[in-house]
Order: sequence, then C-alpha cells, then structure tokens
Amino acid sequence: MFELGDILQEAFIVRALLASAMVGIMCGILGCFIILRNMALIGDALSHAILPGVVAGFIIAGGYSTLGFFVGSVIAGLVAALFMTWIQRNVKTQEDAAIGIVFTAMFAIGVMGISYISKQEGIHLDLKDFLFGNILGIADQDLWMTFLVMCFTLISVVAFYRFLFITTFESVVAQTIGISVATVHYFLLLLLSFAVVASLQSVGVILVVAMLITPASTAYLLTHDMKKMILIAAGVGLFSTTAGLLLAIVFDTTPGPAMTVMATLFYLVAVLFAPRRGLVSRYFKRRERQIRILREDVLKQSVRLHERQRLSPENLSERLGMAYKNLRSPVKFLKRNGFLVKDIEGISLTEKGIEKGYDLIRAHRLWESYLVQELGLDVDQIHEDAEKYEHILPESLIEEVAKKLGYPDLDPHGSPIPHKYSGELPNLTSLVVGDRSRISSRQPDHLIRSRLWEMGLVPDLDFEVKALEEGNLKILQGEKMIQVDHALAERIWIAEVVSN
Repeated sequence: MFELGDILQEAFIVRALLASAMVGIMCGILGCFIILRNMALIGDALSHAILPGVVAGFIIAGGYSTLGFFVGSVIAGLVAALFMTWIQRNVKTQEDAAIGIVFTAMFAIGVMGISYISKQEGIHLDLKDFLFGNILGIADQDLWMTFLVMCFTLISVVAFYRFLFITTFESVVAQTIGISVATVHYFLLLLLSFAVVASLQSVGVILVVAMLITPASTAYLLTHDMKKMILIAAGVGLFSTTAGLLLAIVFDTTPGPAMTVMATLFYLVAVLFAPRRGLVSRYFKRRERQIRILREDVLKQSVRLHERQRLSPENLSERLGMAYKNLRSPVKFLKRNGFLVKDIEGISLTEKGIEKGYDLIRAHRLWESYLVQELGLDVDQIHEDAEKYEHILPESLIEEVAKKLGYPDLDPHGSPIPHKYSGELPNLTSLVVGDRSRISSRQPDHLIRSRLWEMGLVPDLDFEVKALEEGNLKILQGEKMIQVDHALAERIWIAEVVSN
C-alpha cells in the first residue's frame, strides 16, 4: 500500500485521474439517454464492435497511434450500428438477436486481428489493455483526445438537448413537428462511439458499458427530472471513476474493475435509500399506507356500528376480525385527532369522525357502483377493488365518479350511498318564520335520515316554519308540529324555498 499524498505527486497518476474523471462525466451523461431509450444492449455492442477498428487503425498508422485508434474505432462503431439497423429492417430477426449477431462477430474479428498482429516480431499490442483498460499507462495524446471528446459530447448535449429529449420521450410527436428521429438516433450512436473509444484506456471495452449504464441508472432512481438526472449521473460517474482509481492504486488492484465496483456500490446505495424508489423508503411508505388504511377501516366500521348503536371495543374488534390489542394504536390516533372519544361504553364517534367515516363509506359504495355500471363487472367481483380504491384515490376523483353516475342513492348491493354536502343545498337554519320548503331526499349521512324518520319529517313533502324559539325551529308538516333544535337543523338539507 502507498500513501495517498505520495501517489498524487506522480505525473502519470494525475493524468490517470484526469482521464478517469472525464470518462466518468462523459459516460454518465450519455448513459442517461442510453437507458431511457432502452439502448443499453446497443452500448454494450458498440463497445465490443470497435475492436476491428483498433486493428485497422494500428495497421494503417503503422503502429500505436491515438488518432489511428480513434478514427478506426469510430468507423467500426458506425458500421456496426448501420449493419444492426439494416438487419432489423430487412431481415426477419429480432432486435436483440441482430445486435448480438453483429457485435459478437465484430468482436471475434477484432480479437483475431489483435492476436495476429501481436505475434509479429517487434510489435506489442496487448489485448488485455483494450479489454480492461490501462489507465496508468495513459499518454498525453490520449488525455487530449479524451478531453476533446468530452467537450464535443458536452457541447452536443447542450446544443441538441431539445431534440434528444423529445425523441427520447415523444418520438411520434418529434416526427409530427418535422424532427428526424433517425438522424438524432444515429447522432447519439456517434457520440456513444466517441465515448467508448475515449474510454478504451481507462476501463476498456468490456467495462465501459458499466460506466454508461450504472451511473445513469443510479441517477434514474434519485430523480424524475431529466436535467437533474444528467447532472447526478455525471457526478456519480466522476466519483466512481476517480474513487475507484485511487482505491485500485492504494490497494494494488486493477483500476477498471475497481471503477466499476465503485459505480455499482453507488447504485446499491441508491437502490436502498433513494427517496422515492429506494427499497427502504418504499418499505416505510408501504408501512405508512397500511397503517393509514387500518385507521380508516377502524373509522369506517365505527360508523357502521354507531348506526346500530353497537359501537364498543369488543364489537369493533369482531367487525374487523382482529384482536383489540392490534387496534389500540389506530384507535389512539383517531382519539388524538378528534375522530373518536372515550366514554362509558369505551369509545364513541365525534361529529368529525362521523363525517370522515361517511366519506369513506361513500367512496367505497360509489366505486362499487362505477365498477358495475361503467365497467360491467359482476356485483360479486367488486368489493375488494372498491376497498382498495376508497383509500388511495383523491376526493376530487370521487366527486367526478359521483357526477358521472348522476349522484346515485343506492349502491349495487342496495345499500344507501351517503351524499356529501358541497354547498349546493341550504339547510334548515337558512329559513325564517313563514318560509315554506321541503326536506331534501339527499342528506349528509344515515344518522340525519334516521333522526328525520324518528321525528316524522318526510322528505319531499312541504312544510312551513311556524316559530323560532331560542334558535330552535318549529315547523308544520301536514298536521304535525315538529320542533328541531338548532344543531340538528344546521345538518338537515332542504330542497328549496317554496314561498315566503
């Protein structure tokens, strides 16, 4: 092992760090477009298909030449891309099969060519350097070539970002507005070929695909924004290559694989701890959703038991099929937030709890009605789906369903659907002495309907307000005089004011 300070004093180490940093940034950026276009296999294919170009460049240049390798490799990459596209379009062969056929054939030709050349006297062309990279042996001309390729890649992505973006996500729209999707595709393959060639010395043709895919895949887990994804992928690529190189030098191992391992470690951290897509965050979100659903089920069943005047811890436990000790946490939460209160019987609902509970019952029964009326499902098939949707769909969507169904009064099982007050209907307290009106057939919940039935107030039958005493109303319906206290009158909806 070496001291890090001593390592950084060496010129070849500085060159290696600069080259690896540039490769990490460049591959990270291009990798975003590669994985979003499902072109990962093409990236792998191009990295292997350039070997014949390396051989051709070596022969034409008469020896080791950075420019010869670059030109030959880029041409080989483009030939491979064109050949793969031709097979896909003109031969009945699957896309992945066409890619596999072309890149394995060209890779085999390249290996055979390097093997033949390396047997010539006085010629040293090591296949391992191209397969796994030789970052510590990078020369100044290699560094300049990598710098120029990176600059060209960055300028191209910035200049043509709009075209790359729209052809990645909306290729049909791009064609409609006159953008050549094929041209952008081949331009991206050109950039990819440049990146692969520039990465030859650092990670080699086998591991370059890891630098194209892994940092971009890490960024994909961390953000939904394309620009942020590009920046994160560039950062992950930068840290993966530089940290991998330093660790490889300190622990005396091969740099290319060390860079790949570092990139994979970053990816595994994102897999576990990404804010939205990480396994840990998804576990806690799933757990939180399960707890919320249990709380809502407790509240919903409490309302149903309350309607029958049977709400108690024992009956609630029986209704949910769970031991009451497992319900203590959601019950405590509902008490703390004002939905339930403790009383002599054990627990009872507040007005807030009744309203929320009927909202849940309403959502469930509306979805059952929607699944039967709009999707044609059988009544016996709908309960589980409705149980799921009532917990996850927003209230605005529930209201859209109610509107589409025409605000039904009964669900497919014949159970009444509670109506939600939306400000459209006035209540009894809006009337004055002498007003005539009718009780609406729509009411906020079953309790109001039950109270109306107990008092003998019949929906859709005219009544007249006769007196207001201490806020309470006396109304005459038919020949019966009925007194309604103010708190209840606020919750009883009326259809309209008939006369004054």
